[in-house]
Amino acid sequence: MRVLLDECVPARLGRYLAGHDRVTVPAAGLAGTKNGEPVSNAEQLGFQLLITLDRAIVYEQNLSARVLAILVLRPKSSRLTDLLPLVPQCLARMQSISPGELYFVNP
Repeated sequence: MRVLLDECVPARLGRYLAGHDRVTVPAAGLAGTKNGEPVSNAEQLGFQLLITLDRAIVYEQNLSARVLAILVLRPKSSRLTDLLPLVPQCLARMQSISPGELYFVNP
């Protein structure tokens, strides 16, 4: 799966998503884009999944016609140590997530 890690997600988290093509928003050339633009641009670049910490994305995006799925991580903080316990749940959900689906990953 081609995965885009949002700017708010530590790039080091990508190391723990083995078996997937992981790219950060800055590496994809999408840094600094405004609400809605990252999702549209990510789809145009062929990404299938966006991983973010942005809980407001639910209110900013209409996912009904999207091909990009979104995982919203809800850790205690954005530190890698708080994100790592969510990795098994992320990997499991990545196996079954559908285009246009938004899923919250809770601790």
